[in-house]
Amino acid sequence: MKYVMPFLGLVALMACREGNKENEIVEVESEAIVKVLDTIPQEPKLKTFEGLADTTFVRLADFSDDFAYDLRYATENNFLKAKVYDCAECYTRVKTAKALIAANKDFLKRGVKIKFYDCYRPNSVQYKMWEIVPNPQYVANPDKGSIHNKGGAVDITLVDMDGNELDMGTDFDYFGKRAYHDNTDLPKEILDNRKLLKETMESHGFWSIRTEWWHYNLSAASNDKVANFKWKCND
Repeated sequence: MKYVMPFLGLVALMACREGNKENEIVEVESEAIVKVLDTIPQEPKLKTFEGLADTTFVRLADFSDDFAYDLRYATENNFLKAKVYDCAECYTRVKTAKALIAANKDFLKRGVKIKFYDCYRPNSVQYKMWEIVPNPQYVANPDKGSIHNKGGAVDITLVDMDGNELDMGTDFDYFGKRAYHDNTDLPKEILDNRKLLKETMESHGFWSIRTEWWHYNLSAASNDKVANFKWKCND
């Protein structure tokens, strides 16, 4: 018996040490997990419209990440064949942004989403466009301005969730009868795509113009003032 007690004490000590080692391993693993989580890029939080006036200019991407963009006037891939924006950004007034986000929620239910070609356009850019093409049939006279200059107009199309554009019959800024809304001499798929775009946008307070399937104006923005707000470009 005199050897049993020391033996049991040794076993207990070893068990205690093993238990401590297991605790240490768990703690090390926990610390490793925390470090890994810390290194995973966190999704940026979207902004809210709380406290913002309806006429405030906002960057649409700050309030929704459900849109696609191909801002043509920040490139030479447009009917002007010239880059007139310093950088590609989509700004609108708050009320326009709210209506666009609401419309896009309906599109998302159908497995598509809005893709932007142009959004708010500073009046100074309107003057640049007028210098290149001084024709009111294609470019609004900058002295009067357009609803694009008010932050209430957008040029858009629809894409599927893989980013593929729906067939609308023509490219953006195609100035011909094939782009007219009242041209029904087109394949059914094209007519159905245009109908989906038009009816959904109109249900959220936008109206179209007869000659451009891509152009939509927010009715509530018609009386806003022409603006020359310019966004900053990140170098």
